[in-house]
Amino acid sequence: MKRARSGQPDPDGADPEPGEVPGGTPSPGVLPMGSRVLLLNATFEPLAVVTAKRAVVLMLTGKAECIEVTLDEAFHSENLTLPAPSVMRLSRYVRVPYRAAVPMTRAGVLRRDGRRCAYCGRRADTIDHVVPRSRGGGHTWENCVAACRVCNSKKADRLLGELGWSLERPPRPPSRTAGGVLVLAVEPLPAWEPWLVAAA
Repeated sequence: MKRARSGQPDPDGADPEPGEVPGGTPSPGVLPMGSRVLLLNATFEPLAVVTAKRAVVLMLTGKAECIEVTLDEAFHSENLTLPAPSVMRLSRYVRVPYRAAVPMTRAGVLRRDGRRCAYCGRRADTIDHVVPRSRGGGHTWENCVAACRVCNSKKADRLLGELGWSLERPPRPPSRTAGGVLVLAVEPLPAWEPWLVAAA
């Protein structure tokens, strides 16, 4: 199966690619593995981020429906065209087991802090341990903040008091709202935002 822009079907008579079923339904075996799809529970709560391959399998088996599509993109086989999904919803409700803690990741800290440096407010692309690990600080939500490279380098292994710096607000673990927890490990796509905001 090929991923192509809408209105640009595969050339007639072309040999099927690996994973494509001639005259049949699209096979997800050759979808771009990097494509991401937001999967909602039947109650419209964000549930997971899945690959395009997994999303198409869910559609073909009737386990999920497409809610938002990637504009002007679709998956084509000889006899079937499926929209490239961006947001999908499960047909049946899935109970999610409670997790006592949200795993701490670099991407999560940047997302929690809005990619803004906790020290100067500029755009941040690194994280800093408020109390340096070399001085006993932990690798935890409460001790990590987003930081720009300049501030991170200037602070090095010193304490805030030694620099005369302070934090506007102490770092905390993120909210356990479904949308907030879900996107900590990945950067959300623009099409996901309405569903994440609704879940917050």
